[in-house]
Amino acid sequence: QVQLVESGGGLVQPGGSLRLSCAASGSIGSINNMGWYRQTPGKQRELVATVTKRGSTDYTDSVKGRFTISRDNAKNTVYLQMNSLKPEDTAVYYCNADGNYRGTWARFSSWGQGTQVTVSS
Repeated sequence: QVQLVESGGGLVQPGGSLRLSCAASGSIGSINNMGWYRQTPGKQRELVATVTKRGSTDYTDSVKGRFTISRDNAKNTVYLQMNSLKPEDTAVYYCNADGNYRGTWARFSSWGQGTQVTVSS
């Protein structure tokens, strides 16, 4: 089993910043991709940003220039720095990680429990 625990969500005013963290633990051999997704009621979960093991990043267009994804491979942790937040960024944010279980070639893809981000004045 691989568990992901997110932290850092909350209420922030438009234009403000938040930093989300997500730590992976458990029977981890290696983690390939880590990413952040978000979901609002009645809508599908959407990709926000991803980062590969080597640090290559990708962002959805609506957050480019405002959000930065990074990871600490030694800590199995991914971060999402969110600046210039807008009301439309309000959502539950989920982290995801995929890789291999320790000692095997079996792959995993795990999700965190989600953290609420609310952007409102």
